[in-house]
Amino acid sequence: MGYYFARLIIRLMFGLIARIHVHGMEHIPRSGAYIASSNHVGRLDAPLVYLLLDRKDVVMMVAEKYQRYAIYRWFVRRLDAIWVDRFNADLGALRTALNRLKQGAVLVVAPEGTRSKDGKLHLGRAGAGYLAARSGAPVVPVGVVGTYDRQVVARLRRLRRLDIDIYIGKPFTLPAIKGRDREAILQEYTDEIMCQVAVLLPPESRGVYADHPRLRELERVETELKVCSLDV
Repeated sequence: MGYYFARLIIRLMFGLIARIHVHGMEHIPRSGAYIASSNHVGRLDAPLVYLLLDRKDVVMMVAEKYQRYAIYRWFVRRLDAIWVDRFNADLGALRTALNRLKQGAVLVVAPEGTRSKDGKLHLGRAGAGYLAARSGAPVVPVGVVGTYDRQVVARLRRLRRLDIDIYIGKPFTLPAIKGRDREAILQEYTDEIMCQVAVLLPPESRGVYADHPRLRELERVETELKVCSLDV
């Protein structure tokens, strides 16, 4: 009951303050475990998940700093989210997340670990890549535009509704980690996830990944696919 009431509150809130445009909804798996990995530019990013996904086994990872606020504690309990320490290796949170994935749940993560203060992508951390490699669950990249905190505050102060765009990319998987150079492999996986998110965002939002070789490769593939579709 608490879960559905929390979702109702979220839906009513967004219905009042925002127009939401979703692109690529067909890429979301209809069942089974997967990891939704997105950029994180505002406080509205997390609740958007509960508008998109009509599943009760959605697992959010929430920064430990919000434990001090009663309203966040209430939502975390109702939505069965996981508290995570962003600044240390939180092995307990990783184990819990991995177990949920093995049970077939959807895990929602923001690899940057915290909100971007300039609205651009910052370096991702290895947790999402580690969980994807260990679980075998596909990663669904998600790019969110229009939730940057400063823009949200400015528009709402002028009583203007928000225009939020959510771009969903095709799922991909990461192989199990083998060999000794685990750190290098995890870095490669993290870059892959972040570049898959970056390609969904406008160029001005890609931040530290704007000139990454893997992003350029993904852009070339996307351009070739568009050309092929026009030729058909």
